[in-house]
Amino acid sequence: MSAYIDGFVIPVPKDRLEEYKKLATLSCKVWLEHGALEYTESIAEDVKPGERTSFPQSVDLQEGETVIFSFIKYKDRAHRDEVNAKAMADPRLQDITPANLPFDGKRLIWGGFETLITSTP
Repeated sequence: MSAYIDGFVIPVPKDRLEEYKKLATLSCKVWLEHGALEYTESIAEDVKPGERTSFPQSVDLQEGETVIFSFIKYKDRAHRDEVNAKAMADPRLQDITPANLPFDGKRLIWGGFETLITSTP
């Protein structure tokens, strides 16, 4: 089964993790209610700085921050666009602005991906 994935790499200050978790929990609820197939948030556990490339380097990780890797799964690109439009218009998210995010949005990396290979047991 093919799918479409939005992927995110986010630098989050460790002292703002609870705040981030609240935002992620709300976002998860909103996206799933509007039709996303899956919503996952993951915190760095075995993520080391690289010599040339790495998750920490990709977001210019600063002292006291950790990396969050997250993804949202959809049926296809059209489904993603439909779900995102509904989620972004949801009144529960209207107070969220770049100024009150619990991370530096300028260093967030995101993109949409078509599935190349997928497998489930």
